[in-house]
Amino acid sequence: MIVDGSRVSIPSIVMRATVVLGLTAALGGCGTSSPDGAIAHTGNATGRSALTAGNGCAATVIDTLGRIARRVYNEGISSERTASARHLIEASLPLRQAVEAGDAVAARAAGRSLLATGHMTNLMVTHGGRVLVDVGGRALAPLRGTLTGTGPAPIGAYVASVWADAGFLAEAKGITEGSVALRQNGHSIAGSLTLPQAELPTEGSLTEDHVGYRYASFPAAVYPTGELRVYLLRSSASTRGLCGHSAEDTLVNTLGRVANNIYDGERGGRALAQIRRVQHDPALLRAVAAREPAATARAVTALLNQHIVRLRVSAEGRLLSDVGGPYVLAPVGASLRLSGRKIGSFVLSIQDDEGYKRLTKRLAGVDVLMYMGSQLVKNSLGPNPGNVPSSGTYHYRGLTFRVHTLHAVAFPSGPLEIDVLIPIPYS
Repeated sequence: MIVDGSRVSIPSIVMRATVVLGLTAALGGCGTSSPDGAIAHTGNATGRSALTAGNGCAATVIDTLGRIARRVYNEGISSERTASARHLIEASLPLRQAVEAGDAVAARAAGRSLLATGHMTNLMVTHGGRVLVDVGGRALAPLRGTLTGTGPAPIGAYVASVWADAGFLAEAKGITEGSVALRQNGHSIAGSLTLPQAELPTEGSLTEDHVGYRYASFPAAVYPTGELRVYLLRSSASTRGLCGHSAEDTLVNTLGRVANNIYDGERGGRALAQIRRVQHDPALLRAVAAREPAATARAVTALLNQHIVRLRVSAEGRLLSDVGGPYVLAPVGASLRLSGRKIGSFVLSIQDDEGYKRLTKRLAGVDVLMYMGSQLVKNSLGPNPGNVPSSGTYHYRGLTFRVHTLHAVAFPSGPLEIDVLIPIPYS
């Protein structure tokens, strides 16, 4: 992949997180979509009985992926990212001062600054029944709270979101490799997949040109107010590669694929955004061009903590700076250029072992063990996990797991083995 004239070392498969499968791709090129991406005709729409009776594998896959999509949505209701957004809003002195003074101009400026942090996508603030701030576009999962002034008394209310429609769609598609429709009042919105306008059951099947599609759905909230339903679709054909000899095997295959996709997402669009930020940082380019380690380290430190957890910069085979956490995964690399001339290169990561551990727990409901060689570097299970097989059944303190092994990459290079432990029974 080329970014600003530089080749980025990201295998094409990991771009699922940003160039996610549309419906046609998800069906393996079956040619069943109309030109605008809509499902043009509806054959049957049935409930759970048709799912289980018609195709046990597809039913297991779509039920599992539907739960994963709901977990992704719930990241916008209560998660580390919502906690960060609330803290930034409620602790913003410029915003609180502007709201207390009823200064709409200053409040909007403070609101735009908060959005620029990347920790939220939308913000609306009201004071005395008057809207002072309303920034951001279409979004889901509204967060409501109260602003206080210099004393404990409330001075205003806010509604925020960390889930822009586009962001949720990209994340859900990338992790589930499915197609997603946001459906409100019988219509698909926000450029999502168009479904038939007839009333649909909450889960079931659709048939188009003799091709069957399975779907699951769940209710969601619209920002700043309102309701919709999220539909996740996969064709029966697209689920075959996940089928196992039993429903449990299919579940394990599906969750193993999800764990892979979460890892791949750390080398996808968010990483590319940080690559571009590094490549255009003036202080870093000046320092690398001058081959100054101290200045490079200062520039690297300034770039960290804004979605980058580690950054390593080299020039002419010489390491100039390497700053960040000790156990980092999913590295991506690119060149540094100044006036069209290559002056150095770098490797960065936007995720560490702790972050991946938390993501897989929240989004997939699994535990992980991470090994660099024989060294256990991250363990979400508990003390003394013992010898864990690369696949099959594993027992720990009265609990039963199925194991999926992910062969990942440590920072800046080298193997990282991730044992994904899927609880049986899974819930």
